[in-house]
Amino acid sequence: MTIDRASVGFRSERGPVLLSLMLATGLIAMDATILATAVPSVVHDLGSYQQFPWLFSVYLLAQAVSVPIYSKLADTVGRKPILLIGIALFLIGSILCGVAWSMPSLILFRLVQGLGAGAVGPMAMTIVGDIYTVSERAVVQGYIASVWAISSVVGPALGGVFSQLDMWRLIFFINVPLCLIAGWMLLRHFHEQAERRRHRIDYLGAVLLTIGLTGLILGVLEGGNAWAWLSVQSLLCFIGGAVALVLFALVERRAPEPIIDLRLISSRLILTTTLASFAIGALLTGVTSFAPAYLEGSIGVVPLLSGLAVAAMTLGWPLSAANAGRLYLRRGFRFTALIGSGIATVGALGLALIGPYPNAFSLAAVAFVIGFGLGWTAAPTLIVAQASVGWGERGAVTGMNTFARSAGAAVGVAVYGAISNAVMARGGGSDDPATVVNASTWVFVAAAVTAALMLLAILAMPKDRAGEYSGAPAAVPAEA
Repeated sequence: MTIDRASVGFRSERGPVLLSLMLATGLIAMDATILATAVPSVVHDLGSYQQFPWLFSVYLLAQAVSVPIYSKLADTVGRKPILLIGIALFLIGSILCGVAWSMPSLILFRLVQGLGAGAVGPMAMTIVGDIYTVSERAVVQGYIASVWAISSVVGPALGGVFSQLDMWRLIFFINVPLCLIAGWMLLRHFHEQAERRRHRIDYLGAVLLTIGLTGLILGVLEGGNAWAWLSVQSLLCFIGGAVALVLFALVERRAPEPIIDLRLISSRLILTTTLASFAIGALLTGVTSFAPAYLEGSIGVVPLLSGLAVAAMTLGWPLSAANAGRLYLRRGFRFTALIGSGIATVGALGLALIGPYPNAFSLAAVAFVIGFGLGWTAAPTLIVAQASVGWGERGAVTGMNTFARSAGAAVGVAVYGAISNAVMARGGGSDDPATVVNASTWVFVAAAVTAALMLLAILAMPKDRAGEYSGAPAAVPAEA
């Protein structure tokens, strides 16, 4: 199918909207890589190496639990106001993080940032799903991927530079101009036609989901660290979290407007793409959150170089995502995702194998392979899920996919952090290079297992015919 690129480019009537979405996506893309390279510097200033995984977990947890709420509101009041709220929260959280005076305060302010990110990411992708057909998205995906490509180089580089100059706080202040420009562009250019109706917010479901995920993550991160695995505190966290999640599932079945419509996962397509997204989130954070500390703590790599090594992963992702559309329109979504998940699994196995032999260049090589595979996997699984439903459910489906990725990232970084802390406790601590190598290697082994589970989820996807969803219209178009 031939697509007129001029009709979906920046000079078209939808061009300014696309540019606005790219700027908004830039907020999340930059934050995905810029902090990881500065973790050693943050720990040096604020202390508590054992707590650093919380900088990622609390951000991802806030993002995960807020995504379903934002997505439900987006299907009722429209995408634009939710996206603007997200940008505003991200702006406030970034400023607060920049003035944090301790590790607990930085963790708290990262929560605010995460609440903003929970709206920005899924809303940008939902709007793309609204105003472009599936075949047009094959082209638009290349533009969105370019944001990640630029951020994958600029983010780690800036993080490394700021860290080496002992100015890590600028990592958060760099978000301020991006937030202001993105908000202004959206206010000026994006005018949607939303089917507005009265809505009821599922507050009980939101509270139970938050308690459940927080309990499990708290138990995993602090078990064997702040308290023993079989202590009363650990049991309360695990049992309380599990009970809360069971109650959440029961509440969602009866809620008039559930924040996560569990009926959607009765579709095999939605279920498998959601599971794949969960694994993608966990695998991504397993590399980006721990690899910089691994290189810096084992062989003394400077933050700038460790950041560039991780950037290879986020550079490989957009390079493949930009071309994924051509393949899934010809061969189908499942075929494309299978190719990608297979490549990512090979890369993750390679990462586990090189773990005992720290080297920035070999890590960059396998990270690129992982990212290249994920680029072929993430876009097709999201787009086919979006295309399988109408406008009224597209926000919920996008939100579920994004929620799964955020929840997978939050749970993944907690599990990887628990593995790392357990090995550190038995060895010489974070100041011993051999212990850092050993701990990181076990984290990479866990990441390889995650990649294999992602591949199994893709294998369970229903087969689709090439071009099956390519003509799906944007049901409620937005006016530029």
